[in-house]
Amino acid sequence: MPVIRIVRIESADPALPLPAYASAGAAGADLRADLGGGTVELAPGARALIPTGLRLAIPEGWEVQIRPRSGLALKQGITLLNTPGTIDSDYRGPLGVILVNLGQAPVTIAHGDRIAQMVVAPAPQARFELVEALDDTERGAGGFGSTGRG
Repeated sequence: MPVIRIVRIESADPALPLPAYASAGAAGADLRADLGGGTVELAPGARALIPTGLRLAIPEGWEVQIRPRSGLALKQGITLLNTPGTIDSDYRGPLGVILVNLGQAPVTIAHGDRIAQMVVAPAPQARFELVEALDDTERGAGGFGSTGRG
C-alpha cells in the first residue's frame, strides 16, 4: 500500500480533515475546499480553482487522480474540467481542484465542503519505440462507434 505524505500549506485551516475514505470499500478519498472560512459562488458555466490547503508527496510509480463526486454532479451539475486530473509523483505544489458548474443555477462552494475525490493509482512509465508497421487486429482502424451498439 503506497503512503501519500501530506503537508498543509501555511494558510490552511488545521481543523479541516485530511483526505479520507467515506466507507471501507471506497476507491476515492474525499477532498475538501479550504477557502479560509469563505465561499465561492459558481454561476452556470463558470469555473474556479478551489484550493485544498494541501501539498502531497506521492511515491514514484504512482499518481493521484482527481475525480468528480457523483452527488455534486447529479444534484448540482458540479464536475471537474480535466477529469481525471493527474497529480504526478514529482509535483510538490499546492493541490487545487478545477470545478465547473454545468447546472442551470448558481452553486455556492463553502469552506470545508467535499469537492472531489482522489484515487491513488499505479502509473508505470512506458518505453516508446518507433516501428515500421503495427500488428493487425479484428477491429483494425475502426474508430468511434465502430464496435456497434448494445
